Amino acid sequence: MKKYFLMLCCISVIDANVFAQAPNPIFNQDSLKLISSQFKFTEGASVDRNGNVFFTDQPNDKIWKYDINGKLSLFMEKSGRANGTYFDKKGNLIVCADEHNEIWAIDQHKKVTVLFSDFEGKKVNGPNDLWINAKGGIYFTDPYYQRDYWTRKSPEVDGEKVYYLPKGKKLAKVVAEGMVRPNGIVGTPDGKYLYVADRNADVTYRYEINPDGSLSNRKLILKQGSDGMTLDSAGNIYITGKGVDIYQPNGEKIGHINVPEDWCGNICFGGKDRNVLFITASKSLYMIKTTGRGVE
Repeated sequence: MKKYFLMLCCISVIDANVFAQAPNPIFNQDSLKLISSQFKFTEGASVDRNGNVFFTDQPNDKIWKYDINGKLSLFMEKSGRANGTYFDKKGNLIVCADEHNEIWAIDQHKKVTVLFSDFEGKKVNGPNDLWINAKGGIYFTDPYYQRDYWTRKSPEVDGEKVYYLPKGKKLAKVVAEGMVRPNGIVGTPDGKYLYVADRNADVTYRYEINPDGSLSNRKLILKQGSDGMTLDSAGNIYITGKGVDIYQPNGEKIGHINVPEDWCGNICFGGKDRNVLFITASKSLYMIKTTGRGVE
């Protein structure tokens, strides 16, 4: 009886997050690796077709690259204060450039094309995060975070919303509103659903995506908000904030990755096999190998 009690005690001190996922844990907490801490505030992690990861250091107005061979290099200075990023099918890096509240396309030669600059003649709050559907349409969140590099001190548009910019168009349309502060955003690879996190309300919604790009049937899926988000091939949802939390599509929490930073801003899968999770966290970039596989 004493031996059995001791065994239970030992089990109780095992990392609950890893144990809860047995026998097929998604990650091993001990494998979390710091890549670099030379930044001011990291954001906007995204992956190109080869598995290289790009991310932003917004206060320093730079975009960095971490390639599949483990080399960290500066990709671009004067990045328009890039925040969220995402690659389109042509290999252009699409960024939320909130210096002037625009959406940019940056090609492999670092040539910039402004895809979106205003809504009905007014500057939007500050494009924050984005996701691109199979048609090339861009969904982006537009919260208002006052920047010290802005001359304006208040919004030009009413409300903090989600916009959709059809491919090849300059005019965006509002597809979701009624949130406090929409932030993290990601869609499913089949194009059926869009997840949007309301960071200040601390919830995450799932919308159905209609053929014309509009959204409908909003459903509360997580009672937790997020700064950045990604999905794996099993449909699990990875959200950031105080570390990284992992949820099944039905909203059941299945894991938590502890990250020794004040805040985790964004996240993506990268590497040759898309099985390494990259985490932008405050002044740092981290990586952790997983049994999951990214879909972006």
